[in-house]
Amino acid sequence: LKTWRLFYLIYNRISGNKLNNMDTQISKTGPKDVFLNTLSFGVLYGSIVSFLIMIFQYINYTFPDPLNFWQARILETVRTSTSVLVVMFPIFLILAWMIEKDFKANPEKRNLKFRKWLTYLTLFAAAVTVIVDLIILVNSFYSGDMTTQFFLKVATVLVVAAGAFGYYLWDVKRKPGDKSKRPKNVAWAVGVIVLVSVVAGFFIVGSPAEQRERRFDGERIEDLREIQNRVINYWSKKGTLPGTIDNLQDELSGFRLPVDPKTEENYGYMVLGGLEFELCATFNTTSNDRIEGEVFRKDPYLYSWEHEAGRVCFERTIDPELHKIENGLIPIPVR
Repeated sequence: LKTWRLFYLIYNRISGNKLNNMDTQISKTGPKDVFLNTLSFGVLYGSIVSFLIMIFQYINYTFPDPLNFWQARILETVRTSTSVLVVMFPIFLILAWMIEKDFKANPEKRNLKFRKWLTYLTLFAAAVTVIVDLIILVNSFYSGDMTTQFFLKVATVLVVAAGAFGYYLWDVKRKPGDKSKRPKNVAWAVGVIVLVSVVAGFFIVGSPAEQRERRFDGERIEDLREIQNRVINYWSKKGTLPGTIDNLQDELSGFRLPVDPKTEENYGYMVLGGLEFELCATFNTTSNDRIEGEVFRKDPYLYSWEHEAGRVCFERTIDPELHKIENGLIPIPVR
């Protein structure tokens, strides 16, 4: 009996050692763990940055600053940041689900040193962001720069950074095998916020289809400017306005008249008499429907091209003194 008991103790000790060795092997960081965790935190950072940029542009558009408002740049930034967000954020959710599923199967992986390093790095970045954000807030308060736009941006950064810090601080304290519904609830809540933010952009800056129409209208304005410059140049060289728009074609220099970028129809041109002429185009949007006088603030030449939706004609009168030939050259506004 003593002999069998001795063998039993030896068997348990050997089995226990093997089990411990297996635990040690499982808890080591493997290539799969490195891939999932690195990619997960990478797309997390990308999602946060793109979300903040998108919200900042919404704020810029809703509460415009006369010293820093450029509609075209705002809309382009919104398109870029939204594109990044709608791709990266779903990838982050999928990776987070895969990692959480792996944790349920192997609870000891929650204590992987590699993951903890990434988590603490995220906590560090979030803490520094909150601190810097508060410093900027206090400094701006003393500087008298507490505009609505600035306050909303600071508040947005503070909420996002504090939320990320709070969640990952809780996550790093979780014990292996701890079953909690918090990750799932947080994923649903953040997903709804991101979805609402993206949809809200359609009402704030317009739908993708509307943005495309605005870009078409921008191209039409540039085409009309080019035609106008050619008409002025034609008059300065020949002393008369071209009878038709086709007279502006110049095969020698290679210039071809631009056409409507969407319909490929010719733009309207008509001599009104003397030095007066008009240029016409059909627009799909209104240039100043958002903020009157602000849309073209960055390009003073475009003030005279503000338009409504539909067929619009711009009447122009050449000033002989202003556009006369000077040393063989005429002053033409550059793009």
